[in-house]
Amino acid sequence: MPSVFTHAAVPLALWCASERGRISTRLLGAGIAAAMLPDADVLAFALHIPYADAFDHRGASHSLLFACLPAASALLLHRQLHAGRRQALAFVFACALSHPLLDALTSGGLGVVLWWPWSDARLFAPWRPIRVSPFANAFFSARGLQTVLSELRWVWLPLALAVLGWRMIQSPAGASGRAPD
Repeated sequence: MPSVFTHAAVPLALWCASERGRISTRLLGAGIAAAMLPDADVLAFALHIPYADAFDHRGASHSLLFACLPAASALLLHRQLHAGRRQALAFVFACALSHPLLDALTSGGLGVVLWWPWSDARLFAPWRPIRVSPFANAFFSARGLQTVLSELRWVWLPLALAVLGWRMIQSPAGASGRAPD
């Protein structure tokens, strides 16, 4: 898995790419929480749930169906998130779904159960450039540093370039569409 910090990259990139004020800070917070939430399944290790079980790490919480849960919550709480219904639903769903998609790009683990409960198949992307993150205290090691560098290269940098590119092709706020005099 990418580190918990990198799962926040997608919501942050979407927020940075949007018009100022278009995504409220509350909605951004909900998106970040939704992007990180699937990794709460690491509790499966403490509960001695076998790895490769549907409810272990990268199991059901990394599914398309699970991504619908925080999105449905955002839909119900859209006013508190200072967002419209569709915006809250779409933003939080995209953020939640980004988690298993990023995990599928990592170099280790068993893959993600994206289609649970319809299939227990563990999936990886055909291209897996992101180093898998070590757990807990091992994160603060040489391997953890290699993971951070990998995440910077394969997640943060491409997202930053995409945001910059998007911002450059957008017309300035309030522009009338006329050529300058």
